[in-house]
Amino acid sequence: MTTSLRVRNSHGGTALAERWGIDSEHGILRSVLLGPPNHLRLLPTSSVSKKSLREGMSVDPKTARAQHEEMTCAYREAGVEIHTLPPDPDLPYQVYARDSSVMTPFGAIITQMLHPWRRGEYGPVLDFYTGAGIPIYDKVTAGSFEGGDLMFLEPGVALCGWSEDRTQEVAAQQVKSWLEREGIEVKLAAIDPFYVHMDLMIVALAEKLVAVCSDCVDPRIIDWLIGKGYKLVTVPFAETMGLGCNVVALGNDRVLLPKDSRILKDKCKALGFRVFDPDVSTFTMCGGGVHCLCQPLRRDPA
Repeated sequence: MTTSLRVRNSHGGTALAERWGIDSEHGILRSVLLGPPNHLRLLPTSSVSKKSLREGMSVDPKTARAQHEEMTCAYREAGVEIHTLPPDPDLPYQVYARDSSVMTPFGAIITQMLHPWRRGEYGPVLDFYTGAGIPIYDKVTAGSFEGGDLMFLEPGVALCGWSEDRTQEVAAQQVKSWLEREGIEVKLAAIDPFYVHMDLMIVALAEKLVAVCSDCVDPRIIDWLIGKGYKLVTVPFAETMGLGCNVVALGNDRVLLPKDSRILKDKCKALGFRVFDPDVSTFTMCGGGVHCLCQPLRRDPA
């Protein structure tokens, strides 16, 4: 099966992907792309991983494999179809599948990573999408752009962060222009490079419900969310820096979050959510939580 390397209509009106795609971060998750943990090693990618390096931490491969399998089992228990990128020994951060691509209602955007040790991640991602027959909406060319900065909060509404340190404004503007031609409202938000990606601070839990670190999100974004009718579940700064806000909505009032995300876990349970909480401490130590570790390929329409 062959797939075009760009299905995007430059004037808008691109056809929706037939079997794949997402229009929100909270529709029932049916299929997910994970990265392999085989070659993970700790590198200075973020404030979190730099702190881990200062403290002399390192990756134990056996623990990394076991924790990744625990997370994978949680997806299986939730009824999610799992796809895995082919491992590449030259890609130590390939396990964080959120960043090398990002799914849209029309197919996948192939991103452009900033760090030299991540730039090659486009290769296995392209191989996967073309081999699986998943449409490629387009490829970012204007600058660096990473998938953790773009999320479809609901049909027709997207939030996109940029910091110049990972996602650059020129690339965020490029993606914004594509989606706006499709009739999607895109809210751009400048974030401090300390926070790396938008999904460290804001993640959807369910329809009109988001987890937010109000201590570090620009008040103008908080006002925008409230103006859109969103209810906010607040997460304290300290837990956010442990990737405690970096969670995955599974749909039907179910959420996947790190075992150490204790405050948000309690709040989700109080709201009636079923919580899946694998231990992913090896991966959070390296700078990414469960949201960073996956790329949703297909969700039910919201």
